[in-house]
Amino acid sequence: MSRLFILIQHLLPHHLFSRLVGWFMGRRLWKNWLIRTFAKRYGVDFSEAEREDARDYESFNDFFTRRLKPGMRPLPAELNAIVQPADGAISQLGPIKGQQIFQAKGHDYSCQALLACSEVEAKQFHNGAFATVYLSPKDYHRVHMPYTGTLRSMIYVPGSLFSVNPATTAAIPGLFARNERVVSLFDTEIGPMAVVLVGAMIVASIETSWAGQICPGRSKPGVERIDYPADNRITLQTGDELGLFKTGSTVIVLFAQDAIQLEQSLTAGSNVQMGQLLARIHSSNPSTQN
Repeated sequence: MSRLFILIQHLLPHHLFSRLVGWFMGRRLWKNWLIRTFAKRYGVDFSEAEREDARDYESFNDFFTRRLKPGMRPLPAELNAIVQPADGAISQLGPIKGQQIFQAKGHDYSCQALLACSEVEAKQFHNGAFATVYLSPKDYHRVHMPYTGTLRSMIYVPGSLFSVNPATTAAIPGLFARNERVVSLFDTEIGPMAVVLVGAMIVASIETSWAGQICPGRSKPGVERIDYPADNRITLQTGDELGLFKTGSTVIVLFAQDAIQLEQSLTAGSNVQMGQLLARIHSSNPSTQN
């Protein structure tokens, strides 16, 4: 069955199909029925949402990007905490081996391919650490800052829109470096940090908190990069909202060598929530606070 699913993905016109679904999900037609059916099918917990009634949402997309009630995702008390950027499940995490990031058994991809940046910038993450979080359909779909940082650059990378579920991740080489994505590069007290929002099949759009909707709708073909001047940069604190997905996808976070120590209890498949502990500042990092 999974082979058939992969084959269908290769044959489908990714962008046209995804945009048509996204357009339909933005309509009011049947939205109450769609929301209730979806919530029952996937076990969505309405009690966490600011709006608990399906009738209070303008569209299915409005429901899908729902906000949570204040206090639903408390941050760790530890000053040296790096937090989970999103609700979901850990797809993979661990060390970046040289320049290679592990995707699934038999598959990896390079920092430069993922980030679509210069070799010099990519080298900042060589031998560092990464975490990949998969957001399933039932999850809260807003993405937050793992650690306080100042935005240096944003890069839009066009690409395919393969599904990012575990079956596809295990089957398609270099998946995350092939899909459409938005890369945000931050400067932090512990070195560079990259947060990558990866598009997927049926993802209606990717938005950031500072630039709004990034895709679809880019006016130029090819990679687009925006560098933010030092006197006009945006600083986001740990836990601040960074962006959102309209329909599920994946977030990848990269850190430099010796910047962090990943939480040892986390493994591939671990269920996580935004704000939970992802890592701690590395004990040898001068920014470590006790």
